[in-house]
Amino acid sequence: MAESGGAAGRSAARRYPDFIIGGAPKCGTTSLHFILDQHPQIALPHDEVHFFDADDPLAHPDFLHVEGDRLRWYDPRPDPGQNLDWYADRFPSGAAILGEDSTTYLMSEVAATRIAALLPRVKLIFMLRHPVDRAYSQYWHLMKTSRVTVGFEQAITRFPHILMGSSYLSGLRRFQSALGPDRVMVLLFEEFRRDMQASLDAVTGFLDAAPITVDPERSWFNRTRYPANPALMRQANRIGRHLVAGRYRRHMGGPAGLGRRVETKLHHWWFAHLNPRLMTAPRPPAMRDDTRAYLEQHLSARNAGLSALLDRDLAALWPGMRC
Repeated sequence: MAESGGAAGRSAARRYPDFIIGGAPKCGTTSLHFILDQHPQIALPHDEVHFFDADDPLAHPDFLHVEGDRLRWYDPRPDPGQNLDWYADRFPSGAAILGEDSTTYLMSEVAATRIAALLPRVKLIFMLRHPVDRAYSQYWHLMKTSRVTVGFEQAITRFPHILMGSSYLSGLRRFQSALGPDRVMVLLFEEFRRDMQASLDAVTGFLDAAPITVDPERSWFNRTRYPANPALMRQANRIGRHLVAGRYRRHMGGPAGLGRRVETKLHHWWFAHLNPRLMTAPRPPAMRDDTRAYLEQHLSARNAGLSALLDRDLAALWPGMRC
């Protein structure tokens, strides 16, 4: 990208990631991030970045909003240059290897080509999980973060990204086509949990980083609690969802002021004090058998050919799936 004057100097100084953990959500990617961030050669931003698909209303409905009649949205293209400045500023300085994770990139139909255009040598890591279990886990994450007010069966009809997040095949094909199969690594959540050290060794080898030993005390992040009373939680989320929407609308900045400070304080109070009082159960309610049967057949169809693409018998690892 050509720039002139001071902008050219800024462009030359930008440093972008060497690798991206691109999905899927609720597949252990946060734990992988947590472990890799302990590596002396590697540094990642603390939060997910979501730059290359920030304008996607399916992946990020909370990022877009309407003020009056005007649609407000984030522009992830290389012009204007300040957007690339924002992206480059996410990354710590001084590390030999930089990475980021944005777990919605796999489901995005635009992220792969945008990433390849800006970062043609970047490496992508994807973690996949039993598609039905992943979708159910994402629903409870949306519940925990105050974004759903309905039961699971209604949610899968109202929130397309719950099923899109478990539709792995098309996204993997997009990234392999855009960057080449040798720059795309796929891990399986179930194997990651069973032998974390073996998975980590594969990742550090893929990144040309020195191997490190997994510390069991510092190896698992994001242990989830669930609502003890889901119906009460859904009612509470009718209030909490407004606080969450405001925070997501400012993902890439925005005007400061008294209203924003008040909203930030309310958001902190909600998730520091009220939300934890509702999220006390160690596991979620069991999924209905008929719902699971529907999802197994539908997500098998969405992922038909995935076993061949990965050269793995996924039916042996993911009970009920035929893909």
